[in-house]
Amino acid sequence: MDRNEQSGGFTPDRRQFLGVAGAATLAAVGASQLGTTPKAAATSLTGTSFGTVRQIDAGVLNVGYVEAGPADGTPVILMHGFPYDIHSYVEVAPLLAAAGYRVIVPYFRGYGTTTFRSRTTRRDVDQAAFALDILALMDVLKIDKPILAGYDWGSRTGDIIAALWPHRCRALVSTSGYLITNLAANKLPLPAKSEWAWWYQYYFSTERGELGLTQYRHDLGELIWKFNSPTWNFSDATYDRTAAAFENPDYVSIVIGNYRWRLGLAPAEPRYAGIEKRLQKGPVIGVPTITIDGADDPFTAAGDGSAYRAKFTGPYEHQTLQVGHNVPQEAPQAFADAVIRVDGLKQR
Repeated sequence: MDRNEQSGGFTPDRRQFLGVAGAATLAAVGASQLGTTPKAAATSLTGTSFGTVRQIDAGVLNVGYVEAGPADGTPVILMHGFPYDIHSYVEVAPLLAAAGYRVIVPYFRGYGTTTFRSRTTRRDVDQAAFALDILALMDVLKIDKPILAGYDWGSRTGDIIAALWPHRCRALVSTSGYLITNLAANKLPLPAKSEWAWWYQYYFSTERGELGLTQYRHDLGELIWKFNSPTWNFSDATYDRTAAAFENPDYVSIVIGNYRWRLGLAPAEPRYAGIEKRLQKGPVIGVPTITIDGADDPFTAAGDGSAYRAKFTGPYEHQTLQVGHNVPQEAPQAFADAVIRVDGLKQR
């Protein structure tokens, strides 16, 4: 959530795996044809699960990801946030696969089965690092220009790639709009209600907060889920399935480091200076884009997306859904529909 340039050149080392549930896919297609509302869709397909998690070396990481859909379909990369994981898309992925898309859902650095290839690699937390991770994954999977879709950390990562490398982004679905972090703006106070919503960001700025995330990562994540999505009645099993991804050995350092970096409390890495200089200018995004706000999201200001509309200069639409922060898991049908629709914007 938000308040030296590096490029590709990665050696392809692709492994082929497959597997997402057929019955669940058919059920999802049926919901789509019936025009399921976001809240109804959020309670459907509760038994859906991903198939085998694949692993592949990409850049500095060995990335864990799932894949669904035809290998020759238009690629879509779906990106999660904190404190979430790939299961935010467990119902979105089969919907898109059934529509003919090749769907890739990776764990970010510090989550799930994604690990660093070397113990000596720095655990960088700058926003640029996450974008470069996705570009590296695209390179090794030989994906040139996917649709990028995400929320929270995933929106920010998609926004960065779309802004700085538009030739690598076919179209964009960005929940909460324009989330590229502006470090100077983050030094300024927000209205009291907005500051209060960021309580855990300030908690993580302390040693106590780091110890708290280490010791109580399961319970803390569940509390944040309830705060972020006050109208979403998720089950213990749904949360526990995601919370397993927080047992990654780098989870705490990546989460704590990233939030501190945003507040200027952790040093920026010089290797990203060239990229960060461009990001701090607030680059516009020209690729076809749909932005989505959750009406019940405590971080989303009421409105129609006008606060960030000027940042999107290409074909554009905005949607507001009656859900909270975790839009793809709360409204999978609506999110999948947005991905398909933004692909159509490209031809207009």
